[in-house]
Amino acid sequence: MIIQKSKYTQFIKSEAKRLGFLSCGISKAQFLEEEAPRLENWLNKNRNGEMSYMENHFDKRLNPTLLVDDAKSVVSLLLNYYPEQFQNTDSYKISKYAYGQDYHFVIKEKLKEFLFSIQSTIGEVSGRAFVDSAPVLDKAWAAKSGLGWIGKNSNLLTQKVGSFYFIAELIIDLDLEYDNPTTDHCGTCTACIDACPTEAIVGPHIVDGSKCISYFTIELKENIPQEMKGSFDDWAFGCDVCQDVCPWNKFSKVHNEPLFNPNPELLSMSKKDWREITEETFRVVFKNSPLKRAKFQGIKRNIDFLE
Repeated sequence: MIIQKSKYTQFIKSEAKRLGFLSCGISKAQFLEEEAPRLENWLNKNRNGEMSYMENHFDKRLNPTLLVDDAKSVVSLLLNYYPEQFQNTDSYKISKYAYGQDYHFVIKEKLKEFLFSIQSTIGEVSGRAFVDSAPVLDKAWAAKSGLGWIGKNSNLLTQKVGSFYFIAELIIDLDLEYDNPTTDHCGTCTACIDACPTEAIVGPHIVDGSKCISYFTIELKENIPQEMKGSFDDWAFGCDVCQDVCPWNKFSKVHNEPLFNPNPELLSMSKKDWREITEETFRVVFKNSPLKRAKFQGIKRNIDFLE
C-alpha cells in the first residue's frame, strides 16, 4: 500500500509538471482548525466589505470533505503568470494577472485534463477541480502543502519565485503522501505594509478587503467612496503594489503560458487611450480577459474616478 501511495504521488507531481504548473504540493483533506477562528474574526470585522459571498458556505471553506465525499487529499497547484513585458508607463494600471486570458478558463482546462489523466492511469478516483471560484481557502492549502508561506500581505510567497502565480486545487478521494509546511521568510520586513496606498494591510497577515484597491476597482459595484480620491496610484483594475515591493519577487520568472500573453494593444495604451476607449474596442482588446468582470462601465467608472 505504501509503495502504491508513493507511486501515485510521484505520478501526480510529474503530471502537474507536464501540464505546465510551477509546483505541486499535497496535504491531507481535513478540517482547517487554525484558519477557522481567523476567518470568523475577519468576517465579524466586516473586512469582506460588500463581498457577501465570503460569508456563505463557512463550513465548506474549512472542511474539504464537505465539498468532495470521502476526500482524502488536497492537491495544490501554482501556475505562474509573471509577464515578460509591461504596460506603457503613461497608462492607467491593471494588475499583471489580468494581462492575458481569464485564468479561470485556462486553469480549468488544465485541471480537467489532470483529473482525466489521474483517472486513466490510477483507476476510479473521484474529485473536483477548484480555481478561485468555490469556497476553498486556496492559500491555506498551498501553505499547508509546503508550496510557500503566507506573507504579511496575506499572499502566498515562495523563496524561488515570489508570488506572481495563481493557486488551484484538486480535491480527490485518493490517499497520497503528504508534504510538510515550509517556514516563514518575511522576517522583520514590512515593505508591503508600508507601501499599500490605502493602508489596507491593517496588520501582519491581515488585509482589510474593504480598503483594498482591488476591491474598489473590481468587486465594488456602487460608486467608489469620494474619500478614496487620490489614493489609487493610477490603478484602474486590481493592484500589484504589495507584490511589486516584496523582495521575494526579485526572483519572479517569466511565465511560459501563451494564453497569458497580453494583447499588444493593451501594453501600448496611454491614459488618453483609456479615457477614449469605446465599448467596441474594449470588447476586442479584452476578449476573454479578467477585465470583463468589471465590465466596460466598471472600467469607465474607475478611470473617471482616477481623473
